[in-house]
Amino acid sequence: MAKKAVATLQKGAGKGHSKVIKMVKSPVTGAYVFKEEVITNDEVKNYFQKQ
Repeated sequence: MAKKAVATLQKGAGKGHSKVIKMVKSPVTGAYVFKEEVITNDEVKNYFQKQ
């Protein structure tokens, strides 16, 4: 049987986390890349404010 990869995020402990995606410009090529992270809900606002 197949297992769901996100099954742990659906339980009570996973509700305190969010997946954030940030677009960052590469200093080498100048192209934009997407940086994905899973962080706690308390840190989401600070994550997007820092550069």
